[in-house]
Amino acid sequence: MKKRILVAPLNWGLGHATRCISIIRALINEGLLPIIASDGAALTLLQKEFPTLSFIELPAYHVTYAKNKKNFKLKLIKDAPKLLKAIKAERKAIKNIVKTHCISGIISDNRYGVYSEKVPSVFITHQLNVLSGYTTWLSTKIHQKMTKKFDVCWVPDVEDDINLSGKLGHTDSIKMPTKYIGPLSRFEGKSTKPHNQILVLISGPEPQRTQLEEKLFSELKKHSGKVVFVKGVMEKEQTIEASGNMMVYNFMTTELLEKTINESELVISRSGYTTIMDLAKLNKKALFIPTPGQFEQEYLAKRLTKLNLVLSCNQNDFTAEKIKEADQFSGLKAFEYEINYEELFGLF
Repeated sequence: MKKRILVAPLNWGLGHATRCISIIRALINEGLLPIIASDGAALTLLQKEFPTLSFIELPAYHVTYAKNKKNFKLKLIKDAPKLLKAIKAERKAIKNIVKTHCISGIISDNRYGVYSEKVPSVFITHQLNVLSGYTTWLSTKIHQKMTKKFDVCWVPDVEDDINLSGKLGHTDSIKMPTKYIGPLSRFEGKSTKPHNQILVLISGPEPQRTQLEEKLFSELKKHSGKVVFVKGVMEKEQTIEASGNMMVYNFMTTELLEKTINESELVISRSGYTTIMDLAKLNKKALFIPTPGQFEQEYLAKRLTKLNLVLSCNQNDFTAEKIKEADQFSGLKAFEYEINYEELFGLF
């Protein structure tokens, strides 16, 4: 009988779910049986990617972003009781799931309540330091206290000085076993002739996702080149609409998205860490627009711009003219790093 491993990504944008795709594939290849647990769009996406696997719906965190950058931190503080309630509910659910589904191990991607004292439990995060402005010391301390309940922390990056996550994923202060497993990406690079000048990829919590969609749609209508626009809205059926110079999709599954990224000259997106790992794997040029007030995305975007890899700009400052400027940057590059899944999964 195959060992059953519970894989539980956070439903906060699509990045946590999409980076778990390579983990789920590897579990299958190593003769283990993944059981997937999440909620909302993250759960829907993984159901489309792995229709033959078993799925469990977990309590939703229901965290949303503020409409204005200045209210970002205040909104998160206001949502904190709701978040803690959801974590408590998923802790209760996990105790039952481990018992009823004969779980042999747990891999949680940023879900604090998904662990068990009865089986090895892994926490995946690229944030050992949780940036929150002048309260970074406090948010990091709380984060590290909550993750200490897990057996080990897997960081999807390299430990070397040249890395993708910068100070987010590198610290001397963490007091739990930590393993750098290398960047995670569900994609493979292919040498193909570009068919699209621009690919827009949007995801993330509302209302900021919609605000960026409206901003980019308005600006890119002025652009003459071919644009593929992916809204990142997970629905039952894929929809495709033509709008002037744009082909607009509600979402794309992995195979089509991999093909489309490979065939696009420039990717415009948020600067979420999973997106950065994916675009680095495919050696792509990018233009990043961090979520307003999201310290992690703002830090990553500024860092990569400072390194002359990608152009980044504030959401309100984006115009179609930025596209020419973005081409002057060198683009993201892949690390030659082979993840040893046999060793990683030896924990289970």
